Amino acid sequence: MASIALLVVFPFLMAYAAASDLLTMTIPNRLSLALVATFPVAALTLGLGWAEAGSHGAAGALTLLVTFTMFSFGWIGGGDAKLAAATALWLGFEVLADYVLLASLAGGVLTLLLMQARTYPLPGFAVGWPWARRLHDRRTGVPYGIALAASALVICPMAPLWRAALPA
Repeated sequence: MASIALLVVFPFLMAYAAASDLLTMTIPNRLSLALVATFPVAALTLGLGWAEAGSHGAAGALTLLVTFTMFSFGWIGGGDAKLAAATALWLGFEVLADYVLLASLAGGVLTLLLMQARTYPLPGFAVGWPWARRLHDRRTGVPYGIALAASALVICPMAPLWRAALPA
């Protein structure tokens, strides 16, 4: 059951977060809550000890503290902050630095590509798509949830929880 949660639920929620941010420039609270709510089930089923589960909780809490500080300065959106924290809960401290580094690099590349794309007119076939117009608008931010989710999917196989679910 926990293996299924790890192999299906987490990647599905990450893909949903990326798609939602791309299409609506929002990451629903229910998505981050679903990540937080399903983590204990996976942790218990996989037999994580209290210390290891607590360490995962601390990784999520620390990430929430840092990302909400960034949110308060207007550097990232609130949905991005919550998604990063819920993802850190699943990944734990062991791979958290790798996740943050990869998400930062991916977010930087995404930002540069989007800024470059916004210097060109929106193609005629895309003018009728509200999400494309919103994404192309220079006053709109960057859907950073795409970088957060993609980075989580790249890093998660290296995380302790996945190593426990996927025997070598």
